[in-house]
Amino acid sequence: MREQSIGHEVHMLSNLIGRVVDNSPTRLQIEDATGNNTWIIGFIAQRSGEDVFQRDIEKQFGVTRSTASKVVSLMEKKGLIVRQSIPYDARLKKLVLTDRSWEILNCMEAEFRLVEDTLEKGFTEEELAQFFDYIHRMQNNINHISYIKEEGGE
Repeated sequence: MREQSIGHEVHMLSNLIGRVVDNSPTRLQIEDATGNNTWIIGFIAQRSGEDVFQRDIEKQFGVTRSTASKVVSLMEKKGLIVRQSIPYDARLKKLVLTDRSWEILNCMEAEFRLVEDTLEKGFTEEELAQFFDYIHRMQNNINHISYIKEEGGE
């Protein structure tokens, strides 16, 4: 067995990133949005002008339907998003950011850029492209494990 574990190293890096985001001076002023909420707010904001649905959150963040449902419901209760009907499919509700979420996003953008710049420090564009290729291949590999799928054919 190898001395280093990919899963362990990725988990540690994720924890470190979470700690930086959760403890940033700006973040501490925004008590009603968790670190995960801010990532989701950023994701929806990047797709401004497009319809974003809960299933998009599931796919983007690699979470199950039930986890996404809980997070979206809590964000709705906190007044961070609203669900709106769409004219072309009565079954679907798009996720729309509230004014409060836009305020949070504006406050957090500099923090996100700092984290990204810090993570990218010392890497060439080619190395970053290779890194993303590796990460996407690992995500694809792990998505082929049958027991991580939620019941219902997710």
